[in-house]
Amino acid sequence: MDLLTGLNDKQAQAVTAGDGAVLVLAGPGSGKTRVLTHRIAHLIYNQHISPETIMAVTFTNKAAGEMKERLNKLLGGRVGGLQIGTFHSICARLLRREGNHTRYGHDFTIYDGDDQLTALRQAVRETSVDSKKFPPERIRYAISTAKNNLITPAEFTPLDYFGEMVGRVYPRYQSILQDNNAMDFDDLLMHMVLLLRNNVDVRQKYERRVAYLLIDEFQDTNTAQYALVGLLGSPQNNIFVVGDEDQAIYGFRGADYRNVAQFRKDYPDAMQIILDQNYRSTQRVLDVARSLIEKNKHRTPKYLFTERKGGRKVIIQEAYNEAFEAQFVLEQIESLRKKANLAWSDFAIMYRTNAQSRAFEEACIREGLPYRLVGGVGFYKRREVKDLIAYLRVIQSTTDKISLERIINTPKRGIGDKSFQGFMDWVQSECENSVQRGFERLLAHEYGTLAPKTARLFGEFVALISKWRKLASQGSLVALFDDITASLHFNLYLHEISEDNRQEQERQENVQELRGLLVTADSEGLSLADFLADLALVADAEGESRERDAVTLLTLHAAKGLEYTAVFLTGVEEGLLPHSRAFDEPDGLAEERRLMYVGITRAKEYLYITHAFRRTVFGSNQTTVPSQFLFDLSGDDVEGMSPMTEHILTERKTRQQTVWEVSPMPTLNKPPKPTEPVSQRQMDIRAKITPFGGGSAPQPNKPPAKTQFQSGDRVSHAKFGRGSVLISKKEGEVEEVTVAFDDRRYAIKTVEAEYLEGV
Repeated sequence: MDLLTGLNDKQAQAVTAGDGAVLVLAGPGSGKTRVLTHRIAHLIYNQHISPETIMAVTFTNKAAGEMKERLNKLLGGRVGGLQIGTFHSICARLLRREGNHTRYGHDFTIYDGDDQLTALRQAVRETSVDSKKFPPERIRYAISTAKNNLITPAEFTPLDYFGEMVGRVYPRYQSILQDNNAMDFDDLLMHMVLLLRNNVDVRQKYERRVAYLLIDEFQDTNTAQYALVGLLGSPQNNIFVVGDEDQAIYGFRGADYRNVAQFRKDYPDAMQIILDQNYRSTQRVLDVARSLIEKNKHRTPKYLFTERKGGRKVIIQEAYNEAFEAQFVLEQIESLRKKANLAWSDFAIMYRTNAQSRAFEEACIREGLPYRLVGGVGFYKRREVKDLIAYLRVIQSTTDKISLERIINTPKRGIGDKSFQGFMDWVQSECENSVQRGFERLLAHEYGTLAPKTARLFGEFVALISKWRKLASQGSLVALFDDITASLHFNLYLHEISEDNRQEQERQENVQELRGLLVTADSEGLSLADFLADLALVADAEGESRERDAVTLLTLHAAKGLEYTAVFLTGVEEGLLPHSRAFDEPDGLAEERRLMYVGITRAKEYLYITHAFRRTVFGSNQTTVPSQFLFDLSGDDVEGMSPMTEHILTERKTRQQTVWEVSPMPTLNKPPKPTEPVSQRQMDIRAKITPFGGGSAPQPNKPPAKTQFQSGDRVSHAKFGRGSVLISKKEGEVEEVTVAFDDRRYAIKTVEAEYLEGV
C-alpha cells in the first residue's frame, strides 16, 4: 500500500516522521485531517504498530467519526482496538475501566448541563448564597474554569467577593455529585489527570498501553487537556500534535493557544513541520489573509501558497445600514449564482455576533432565499426575545394563554405552577372562563374565592399589564418597550440566566436588536397589533427553510473547519469586529484578528467584506467606524473601499507612524476641515451614499437647522474626554452630536451639544 501517493513533500514528511515528539503547524486548508489519518495508517500498515496501542484525540464526535471512516477505507477495516475519540469520551471510557481505583466505581453517571444546574442550585441553597446576586449559571462557569485549570475545591483561592461565594458553593456541589455517584463533563478531565498523577500503577499501565498519541486541533487545548497529553504520552513521548496558533479562537472556553509554545519548551527535540500548501482558496484570498494575520505577535510565520494562482480581488463594500447591507449581500448571491452556476449551499454569510443574524434572516425570508442557521437559534426563538415578545402579546390580548403562562413568572415573581393553576381555575369558575374578565376583576379588587396570596401576586402583575396597555395606546412602541424592560429589571434577569459575561452581552445585544425593530415600527407609524402581526409572519417563516441546498448563516466562531465557494464577511466595524469586549482582555485584539482570519480562509473563490455607515446599536441608530482590520489588508488584492473609509484608514496609518502609543489601537482623528475641496468631496460622498437596490439614503424634507458643531470639529466631554464630531443635527431646540471619542472605552456616542465644549 502506497500511503504517500497524492501527498505533498511536507505532508509526506509528517506522515513518515520517526519516533519522538512531532509538532505539525497546519495552515487552513492544508489537509491536516488527511495527514492525521495517513499517519495512523502508516504506523499500522508500514510500521506494524498494534492499533490497540495508538490513541487519537479530536475535539468533536463528528471529527472522530470522520477519522474512523477514512481509516476504515485506507486499511480495509483493520483498525480493531484503535482508540479514537474526544478528550471527554476517552476519559469517560478510561475512568469506567479503572473504576476500582476511584471513589466512583465503574457505573458512575455523567451529568449533562441540566443535571449540573439542578445539583448546583441545591448547593447554592444549602450554602445560603444569594442566587439573585450570584446566579447558579455564573457559578457553574467559574467552577468549570477551576476544574479545567485542575483546581480542586480544596485548592480554590478566591480573588474577590464573587470568588468567595464560588469557594463556598464549589465543595458542596462536588459532594452532591459524589453523593449521587456522578461526574460533570469537567470532572472527566480533572479526575483522569488526578488518577494518572496520584496512582503509580494506573499511570504505568497506560505508559505501556499508549505507545503513540495523536492530538488534533492542539491550539484549542486547555490546561487539563495539555496535562493529559503529557501523562498519556510519557515516557515514550511519541506525541504527534497538529494545530495552528493562527486559528486559535476559543479563548473564552478556556483554550490556550500558548500550549503550542509550551509544547516546544517541554519537548525541545520535537520535529516541527509547517503545512503551508493550501488546497482550498485562491492565492489572492490567501494573500489577504496573510496581510491580516501577520500583524499578530507570538506566532509562527507561515506563507500559505496554492497552485490556484490569482483569483478575484476581495470586494470591500460599505452599505448605508444593516438593512441595505443584507440587501447587497443577497443581490450578490443572486448574481453570482447565475453567473458562476453555483448552488445556494456554496454561499455563507458570516458575522461576529448572533444578533446580526436577524437582518439576514428577514432578508432571506422576504426574498424567498433558502437559508439555514448554523450553530445558533433563530433570532425569534432566542429565550430573551421570546420572553419580551410574549409580554407584548399579552399586552395586546389576554386570550394568548400560552404567552401568559410563559411570562407569568418570568422574571420570577413568586407565581409557581400551583398558583397559576389556581388562577386559571378561578377564571373558569368565576370569570366566565375569560382571562380578560379575570384581569378586570383583579383591578377592581374583586377576588371572590381566589386565595389571598394568589390574588396579591396576580394583582401586581395585572397592574403592570394595565399600565403598559395605556402606554401602548399612546402610540410609542419604544417607550412601551423601555418601560417593560425597566419595570422588570430585565438586565438583572439577563444577568441571572447567563453563564458568563459573554453570554449576558449576547443576550443584551439580542434585546437591543428587538428594540431596534420597534424604533423602525414607530417611524412607520405601526400600532402594537400591526407590529405583532408583521412579526408573526417573519417568525413563523424563520423555521421553514430546511432544504439541504441553502445559504448558510453562521457566526465566525461556528465557521471553523468549514469552507464555501463564496463568503460574505459582514459587520466589519469597530465594536463588532473587533468586538468592543476585546479591548478589556490582554489577548483580545489578537484573538479577534485570528477570528477574522478564520472567516477569510473559509472562502474558496469569492470573498466580500462589508460594513455599514450606520447601524442600530443598543436600540439606537449610530454612525459606525470601519474596522481597524481593514487597514491591515493587502491593498493590491482588495477593491471597492469607499473614499471616506480610505480617508479614515489613512489617518490611522499616519497616527500609527507618527505618534508613540502603548496600544496599537488607532483612533479617529479630526479630518481636514470641510472647506477644503478634497475633504468636502469625501464628506459629501459619505453623506450621500446610494443604498443598494437603487434606493436612496434617507434625506431630510427640509434644510437641516444650523448647528453649533460641524463634522470634523474637535470637542471635549466631561466624562468621555476628547473626540471628533461625525454628525451633528438639531431636533427642535436640541442639538444631538455623534462623536467618535479618542478613549476606546467609549468609542462612538451621541450626546446633546450642551454637554460638549469645542477644543
